[in-house]
Amino acid sequence: MSGPRRRGLSRRRLLQGAGAVTTLALAGLSRKPARADAPIKIGVLLPRSGYLAGPGQQCQRGAEITPGILRDMGMPVELTSVDFESKVELARTQAEKLINDGMDALVGAFDSGATAAIAQVAEQRGVPLVINLGAATQITEQGYKWVFRNFPTSVDLITNGLTLAKEIFKATGHTPKSAVFLHANDTFGQANRQALDKLFPTLDMPMKLVDEIAYDPKAQDLSVEVARTRASEAELVLVTTRSGDAIKLVREMVKQRYAPMGVMSPGSPGMYEREFIEALGKYADYAISNVPWYNPKSKLAAAFESAFSKAFPSETLAGNALSAGFTFEAIMVVADARKRAGSADKPALLEALKTTHIVDHLMIGGPISFDAKGQNPKVESASVEVLKGAPTVVLPAAAATAAPVFPAPPWQERA
Repeated sequence: MSGPRRRGLSRRRLLQGAGAVTTLALAGLSRKPARADAPIKIGVLLPRSGYLAGPGQQCQRGAEITPGILRDMGMPVELTSVDFESKVELARTQAEKLINDGMDALVGAFDSGATAAIAQVAEQRGVPLVINLGAATQITEQGYKWVFRNFPTSVDLITNGLTLAKEIFKATGHTPKSAVFLHANDTFGQANRQALDKLFPTLDMPMKLVDEIAYDPKAQDLSVEVARTRASEAELVLVTTRSGDAIKLVREMVKQRYAPMGVMSPGSPGMYEREFIEALGKYADYAISNVPWYNPKSKLAAAFESAFSKAFPSETLAGNALSAGFTFEAIMVVADARKRAGSADKPALLEALKTTHIVDHLMIGGPISFDAKGQNPKVESASVEVLKGAPTVVLPAAAATAAPVFPAPPWQERA
């Protein structure tokens, strides 16, 4: 009895061993090294639904037209785009899933809170993350080696934004004596407040900051916050908003007949976007956003404009320029690194990202390159003012297509 039992057991083990060898052999065949010209697989994480859906969809439009442009540049990419629904925890789990699905790199995520969560995952898993938008300064202060950001920190945003504000006052000959800072109470808004608190006393600003007011961007209305701002009699309203809360803010200002010299963002989206302009009509005019911006004079501009207009004929490029443009550049950074590395091997990709130097790119600023923290310090800002219902660059002079208008006409005097 014992002999046959041992022989049967041996046969089963032999068959199991043969099966294991076959499985490994097939796995080896399925994991052949990618060709040198094979597209790199990039997972793109964006808030395409939820309260950040507007800018998330703008980013998505940039992502959708990127593969064709990069293919013509000899840098093929294969994108897998996911929606994290404006939820930080979902962004974290979606990043994990993309990595498990074999992505070579990640790009995202517009929202600073979600970007910080994705950065933790990328660092833990050893997968490159290139940030398209997400300004919270602390993201690149963690000592991460797998995280790169082609977008200004909150400190850089506010520095550039307040500097441009002074240039607007100088160019128009009108300077407010006081200002209030209204900001969303999320990660981005809090980071901008910390930067403004630090920088306002050091930049020789000509007006006094009389109050800082945080609000919930998901709130139904901002009546209390606007009433408090109105009571301060501030001549300038500085804001960190997105389009949805910017609409609620301006509507409430009109309702309460509070007409300061202007509403100006020293570094946030919202007030140049199509949603803001269409919702507010004439009340959207003269809103000023001092933000990083698209350079229509760049070498890539013609290809980007052509691809965008063909893909989205009902959209305006100006209303998508910041989010779509930086998303395109983030993907281009990964593709450029892949081309120079000669493979999608992650250590090789990491080393190539560290030595990035892209002279011909889309957004205003110097060559794209990263410092020891993974930050591109050469991104610049422009003053974008809504004039006659269109986002218009009014500063710097080299990129301007119109002169700044300040102060804004009172609400009741607008045509």
